[in-house]
Amino acid sequence: MGKIILVTGASSGMGREAAILLARGGHTVYAGARRADRMRDLSEHGITPVEMDVSEGEDNERAVQRIIDSEGRIDVLINNAGFGLYGAVEDIPLDDARYQFEVNLFGLAHLTQLVLPHMRAQGAGRIVNTSSIGGRIFTPFGAWYHATKHALEGWSDCLRIETAPFNIQVVLIQPGFIRTDFVHVLGSGLQKYYAGSAYKAALDRFFAMMSSPETADRGTDANVLACVFVEAATAARPRRRYVKGASARPLLFIRKWFGDGIFESVLRRTFG
Repeated sequence: MGKIILVTGASSGMGREAAILLARGGHTVYAGARRADRMRDLSEHGITPVEMDVSEGEDNERAVQRIIDSEGRIDVLINNAGFGLYGAVEDIPLDDARYQFEVNLFGLAHLTQLVLPHMRAQGAGRIVNTSSIGGRIFTPFGAWYHATKHALEGWSDCLRIETAPFNIQVVLIQPGFIRTDFVHVLGSGLQKYYAGSAYKAALDRFFAMMSSPETADRGTDANVLACVFVEAATAARPRRRYVKGASARPLLFIRKWFGDGIFESVLRRTFG
């Protein structure tokens, strides 16, 4: 039987492709994102676009109520909305860092709180959270982004234990390097904190590495991750974590088994 699914961050990349695959699989899919203009064609795939900003509580409440009013239930929430705030810790204003947490953690948490009572009442449900290998490792100039993903990892593990008695499953997806507009967003963000930075030389090397054609070519296609989202959302016995994408397993392996010193030396050789 088809599931009722809400996917956030569905205007592009993994979220968009996952929404399309889920709809093709016979599920009723609501696709949420801030950029409504980029979701208009999703209706051609049988998907209902929902304009929403997960950092706005009223948007979250309106989206969940719309689904409950129309469908009477919600089976799966895929928390995929998020972005990466990159720059030197010294340069990034704390208000910007707080907004990173509002989108990547607190907005997600609020939306989850809204769907949990409905899932408990129906006796089943699933929360799929998009983390990152960045929730287990670290890279230069990504302190606030990594902080949100590290927090999401622990938050999701705690939630899994709490909701298990109600037959609500919690799954984490940990993408590696994916071919999306993440690097373009990262670059535009870096420019905001670039002028006058004491870290300019290192920032130049970092962005040159991240934006190079060679790096882009190594990225995994978003469609590959979309298949992982489908499994995470629909498998009878999903894994707790799904790791997929370029460099994901090697980087996690190095950090886990060789320790921080070796891992940092890999970063220095990679980013200069």
